[in-house]
Amino acid sequence: MAKLIYIADPMCSWCYGFGPELKTLLGGLPDTQLELIVGGLRAYNKEVMDEKLKATLLHHWKKVEEVSGLPFAKNGLSHEGFIYDTEPACRAVVTAGMLAPDTALDVFHAIQHGFYAENLDTTKGEVLADIAVSVFEKADINIDAAEFLKTWASEEARNATEADFTQTKLWGVSGFPTLVLEKSGELHLVTSGYTKTETLIERLQELIDQPA
Repeated sequence: MAKLIYIADPMCSWCYGFGPELKTLLGGLPDTQLELIVGGLRAYNKEVMDEKLKATLLHHWKKVEEVSGLPFAKNGLSHEGFIYDTEPACRAVVTAGMLAPDTALDVFHAIQHGFYAENLDTTKGEVLADIAVSVFEKADINIDAAEFLKTWASEEARNATEADFTQTKLWGVSGFPTLVLEKSGELHLVTSGYTKTETLIERLQELIDQPA
């Protein structure tokens, strides 16, 4: 049975912009399995953001806002001494998948909204826990912030997150978002980069119709 593999990072602006397109696609494919792999866009970064990088990123954000129509906070990237390390947010998505597998994509999207639309510092565990718990509560899942943080800080979660980063590199994926179709044991690229739902559907149909 075919499945989709989504390789992305919750602190990647084009992944944020791609979210509604992916949701629309999946809404029309209710029986399709989706595997979420976190890519580690800026994982383990230790450098405090300077004004040059901030300006570059905000320029990209403006483009995403224009194309997607999604909200972006006017005071984005304004946290003092901000270090753009995406590993903690990626690990939060992995943690959600460990604790409540059906919520991983929702937590992924909620972290995106928190970072881009609300200017939350999604490099901090407490912030990530609050976001995840809000998703759990909507799904009537009884997991509190303390339980989430315990798992998030665990060696198991760190290793699982690093395994996703390693898999991403082994596949040769360097751009996010990337969507792949796994069919008959083989991987087929659906898209690398922001793509509208209509184009995704056309590409998927072409791949599905190809003989095995």
